[in-house]
Formats: sequence, C-alpha cells, structure tokens
Amino acid sequence: MRFSARDYRMPRYKEIPNVGLYLEQTVKYINECLAPIEISITPSMLSNYVKKGYIDRPVKKQYYADQIAYAIIKQVLSMDNIASLFVLQKATYTLPIAYDYFCSELEKTLVAIFENKEEPMKDMGDIPFEKKMLHSVIVAVSHIIYLNDCFKNNLQDNASHSIK
Repeated sequence: MRFSARDYRMPRYKEIPNVGLYLEQTVKYINECLAPIEISITPSMLSNYVKKGYIDRPVKKQYYADQIAYAIIKQVLSMDNIASLFVLQKATYTLPIAYDYFCSELEKTLVAIFENKEEPMKDMGDIPFEKKMLHSVIVAVSHIIYLNDCFKNNLQDNASHSIK
C-alpha cells in the first residue's frame, strides 16, 4: 500500500499523552504515530536518548508530553546535529510551539514532495534562521521518506510484474 502524504497527520503537542507512559507504552505510542512514514523506535533507543541527554529522564519511570515530543522529533530528524537544533529550539520557542510547527511543516512538505509540487516556504526571505534550519532538515527528511516509499513500492511493483 502506497503512503498517502495528504492523509498523514502527526499528533499535535496537546494531543500527546501527558498522563505518564511507561517505556513500552511510550515506544508503542511513538511507533503508532510514525508507522505510516515507516520510522520506528525501540525501548533501547529511547533509553539511549535519555542517557545521552537528548530527552529528559522519565519521572518515576514514566514519560510525559515533553519527552514524547522530543522523542518523536528525534526519530524523524537526522541524528547529526540534532542536539544543537534542540538547544537552538529551546532558546527560541516553547516546546509546544516548536513541536506543532515541526508537525505542520513536515506534513505540508510531505504532501508537496509526494504530489510533485513546489516545496512550501521555498522563498524564505525574512524567515528567522531557526525556522530556516528546521525547514531544511524537514525537507531533507521528507525526501528520504519519499525515496524510501518509491524504492519499496517500485521493488514490490517490479516483483509482481516479473511474477506475471
């Protein structure tokens, strides 16, 4: 089944559970959110993000909205320089604002790339540096998601054609 960029929607910050999820529950929630773009996380990956200081330690072994949002961003964006992007983001915007912006920009960019349209924000004249950086990362990740979908479906299509 082909990925539908137009139908894909990431949870907004206020929709992320803030009741305290245990490690396995957190991983399951994140994986459900990211399954359509074929990105996943394991419990050991999440634990490593905590150990490396990318996300805050769980409180009484439970993860809350801030930690979950950072873990989602961490899974979608490239590992390179992500810590620097987090520092920049924290100094500029609150997490709910930054996370929701990230979600909406990723969704718009995926639709544009999957539908062969011009990328959103192509002319980034007076946009703040932080948003330009984040947008550039989102465009790169969106292209990777698109290419993964093309390779996966192209291989499946070629396999089904060769069987006939």
